[in-house]
Amino acid sequence: MDLVPALEEPLKQPLKSVLGPATAKVMAEHLGLHTVGDLLHHYPRRYEERGQLTHLADLPMDEHVTVVAQVADARLHTFASSKAPRGKGQRLEVTITDGSGRLQLVFFGHGVHKPHKELLPGTRALFAGKVSVFNRRLQLAHPAYELLRGDTDEAAEAVDSWAGALIPMYPATAKLESWKIAKSVQTVLPSAQEAVDPLPPSLREGRGLAALPEALVKIHRPHTKADIEDARTRLKWDEAFVLQVALARRRHADAQLPAVPRRPTPDGLLTAFDAKLPFTLTQGQQKVSKEIFDDLAAEHPMHRLLQGEVGSGKTLVALRAMLAVVDAGGQAAMLAPTEVLAQQHHRSITEMMGELAEGGMLGGADKATKVVLLTGSMGTAARRQALLDLVTGEAGLVIGTHALIEDKVQFHDLGLVVVDEQHRFGVEQRDALRGKGKQPPHLLVMTATPIPRTVAMTVFGDLETSVLDQLPAGRSPIASHVVPAADKPHFLARAWERVREEVGKGHQAYVVCPRIGDDVDEPADPKKAGKKRSAEDEAEKRPPLAVVEVAEQLTRGPLQGLRVEILHGRMHPDDKDAVMRRFAAGETDVLVATTVIEVGVNVPNATAMVIMDADRFGVSQLHQLRGRVGRGSAPGLCLLVSEMPEASPARQRLNSVAATLDGFELSRIDLEQRREGDVLGQAQSGARTSLRMLTVIDDEEIIAEAREEAAAVVAADPALENLPGLRTALDALLDEEREQYLDKG
Repeated sequence: MDLVPALEEPLKQPLKSVLGPATAKVMAEHLGLHTVGDLLHHYPRRYEERGQLTHLADLPMDEHVTVVAQVADARLHTFASSKAPRGKGQRLEVTITDGSGRLQLVFFGHGVHKPHKELLPGTRALFAGKVSVFNRRLQLAHPAYELLRGDTDEAAEAVDSWAGALIPMYPATAKLESWKIAKSVQTVLPSAQEAVDPLPPSLREGRGLAALPEALVKIHRPHTKADIEDARTRLKWDEAFVLQVALARRRHADAQLPAVPRRPTPDGLLTAFDAKLPFTLTQGQQKVSKEIFDDLAAEHPMHRLLQGEVGSGKTLVALRAMLAVVDAGGQAAMLAPTEVLAQQHHRSITEMMGELAEGGMLGGADKATKVVLLTGSMGTAARRQALLDLVTGEAGLVIGTHALIEDKVQFHDLGLVVVDEQHRFGVEQRDALRGKGKQPPHLLVMTATPIPRTVAMTVFGDLETSVLDQLPAGRSPIASHVVPAADKPHFLARAWERVREEVGKGHQAYVVCPRIGDDVDEPADPKKAGKKRSAEDEAEKRPPLAVVEVAEQLTRGPLQGLRVEILHGRMHPDDKDAVMRRFAAGETDVLVATTVIEVGVNVPNATAMVIMDADRFGVSQLHQLRGRVGRGSAPGLCLLVSEMPEASPARQRLNSVAATLDGFELSRIDLEQRREGDVLGQAQSGARTSLRMLTVIDDEEIIAEAREEAAAVVAADPALENLPGLRTALDALLDEEREQYLDKG
């Protein structure tokens, strides 16, 4: 790719040469900042007004904070100590206040002398340290501090200007306080004048945006709140636009690739399949199918994301696309994230197709094809036969796990790749499969995790998006309730009664646990490892409930006499499949499982689900799990069991899941509760998210406008020959590998 050097020289300068090795080392290790340009793009998180104090009342436990406050009281205590010289130690206790609350600062030993002289009652300062609790009171031990000079002795107007000044508060670490970062920024700020502007002048002027050097100065040294607003808008535009240009270039490059158009034969396999269907397609399925068939008929590869609510019939839409490709003489592959899911898809697709899936076999229909399964745990003979069917073209459809990607697997003519549950697949895997076609095959990515429009435009920005938001006729609503096991134990007893009632009606139930519990060391919960929580989260301290133990307790206790089986990811694939088959056949009443049942498992007779320690799962995951019930004509019931206190954020999260079945609404809640980087970090190779200023939920308008502008710019000048500043910014955002990565989520 023809890209000019990443940054002009002043901004490429290593921080070591500007700030000295010690500061530069801390910035590199703790904040990931290496050059002058990196530091200029390390924006303040917020601004303190000197005349207006931070709320001490809202301090988070165990976090590193910076506060602006006034000393209310300072006392030096002397105490007996064998370690101190002359047997006496000293402790300085300083109480600071900001009008909303009070906080104690503590200094010991040699560290008391300087603060004892400087932190006199009435003195105002910035204080930074880690919040801890001592004697049931919040405190900062040995905080760093910076005095705020220019007090009441100054002339009145000087006081006003001092009080109104905005102090930038930077994302900081224990090793580097916010004001030290501010001093470093002050040192490099003159270099901002050399920043190369990535926005085309016509765009910048048309939208009334500040120039980049001006925006950088205003974000770090604002005089007014309007300065901050101007700078933020401009810097958000940079991030949104450069990202959208990267995606627009991928779309443009993909549109240049050749692909074999695949049009279904009239009266072929697809027509025969449609004639067999016992129901008509929903309007949504018809509309999405048309979008897909139009793409398949084009001479460049389809790149489409199909998102659908749990149970909206995505698999049927994908199968019809696969059959259309077989009709047109090609082969179609469906890639599933787990063996359980691959086997499940294979079973449901062969059942839906009936004799149409028995190509080359006695009893197979004239227009039939062969549907093969390929997974890592298959026996040698079955595997050899599957590989042979693929290379000869005997098998039109193949469903498999990442075993499909191995070098040995050859296709006769791969025309379409369907990837199920996109977020579980590495990009390299998807690419390896795409590389198996004679020409790039068409690509359809399916996800049951509803993605807010803005995330779809950023993370999946190179894919055209189709949404299935109608549930097929005959699907039943799911009632969801939170069961507060600690506050109201009788609610949990009632939950098990409800499970027995469902089984009594001839239905089945799932019980989901976060852990397996077969005496192998498992992390308590990867999402929460290393995070300290407040004292109210007592429930967090015990290990999460485990499948093995819960199943044993249920069979001996509340579900005694019912047929209970377990399912988890560490079982042998044949055993897993046997358990699923028995459950699907109605030979098991209750399946106690981990989240292996999260995607794709389809047992219409299962009507109840009890999720233990539901607070240990994410919002989207709970929504996915819940989608396993209510798949038939009987109403579904989902019970979210938690020991968390009523006021805790975890319980509020569960309440939101219980309150709505709208996956898009839940994905929005989920996104608002997680850090932005978690969402985009997965999309960007796990690297630090490039979005520092832009938030994908709040800045929908900017992202949508930037996408339009980017498409127009790339259409007019695909190589960006006339926009060197934009090429520079693009190179800084993405090396080749990350640009490749970005397109694939």
